[in-house]
Order: sequence, then structure tokens, then C-alpha cells
Amino acid sequence: MATASTAGSGLRQGRPRLELPSLERDCMRALWPLGEATVREIREAMAERRPRAYTTVMTIMDRLAQKGIVTRRKVGRAYVYSPNVSAEQARAFAVGQLVENFFGGTPDALEAFLRTGVPQAPPIVEPAERYVVTPSRARPQRAGEPATAAESAGPPAARIDDTLL
Repeated sequence: MATASTAGSGLRQGRPRLELPSLERDCMRALWPLGEATVREIREAMAERRPRAYTTVMTIMDRLAQKGIVTRRKVGRAYVYSPNVSAEQARAFAVGQLVENFFGGTPDALEAFLRTGVPQAPPIVEPAERYVVTPSRARPQRAGEPATAAESAGPPAARIDDTLL
């Protein structure tokens, strides 16, 4: 259990986790120009572009504090949040993930793609076995009954269990 001095501080051991889902990014985009803000102020900054309930923004800010992305301090009855990570750091992390996940870890491949629109990295190939659909267990066949519903429907049609997606 957290001690009173660290409860809600948003501090974590090690580096902050910078994987930011879209609503977390929106909250951070509202917080970065403000420097520090309450949930109410963050919500107001988001209102025109992406209105959300107060409790939703409060939950997201709590998650960001748990990840170490923001720090918070209690002022009166509200928490005041401050970014622990700059917009530039978050951007650099996101671009690094893009390069790693889609361009084989090669920044030159990303640069070539941006210049030409043609990927230079080897294509991403998922293992085929992820896409094989296996037939479900069928009930026992009765005498004189077709083996499957597809057989009773007439000529064979392309079925998902016969093909590789």
C-alpha cells in the first residue's frame, strides 16, 4: 500500500510508460500548453475538440499519474497535474515505435517512405497460422443426412474454413 507521502504523486520507479491511447494523448495535448492544470481546466481545454465527462478526464489523468506521465499535487480539494514528459519526448517515443514496428527499426526506411510513399523496409508478414480458421466440431451425422450444411445447400461455395485469409 502506498504511503501518504507518495499516494497520488504519480511517481513510479524507472521511466514513465509512454504508450498513450488516443484519449490519454488528448488529455496531454490539453495539459502541455497549460503547464499545469486541474481536471476541470483540462476538460475545458478539450471541450471544443473532444468533449468528455469530468469523471472520464479524472480517470484518464489518474492513469497518466500511475504511468508516471504526469505528477499531481493536492491543492485544496483538487489535484493539480503537471506533465512529467514533454510533448517532444512523447513525439520522439511515438516516432521510434513507428520506425521499430513498421520500418524494421530503420529510420532511413521511414524517410524514404515519406519522400516517395513507397515502403523501403521489407513488408510485414504475419504468420499464416494466425489466419487459419479451423472447422468447429460437428454433431454426429445421421444416416442419409448430408455431412455438412454446405453439402446440403447445393454446389460448393467458397467457405471460410477452406481458405486462408
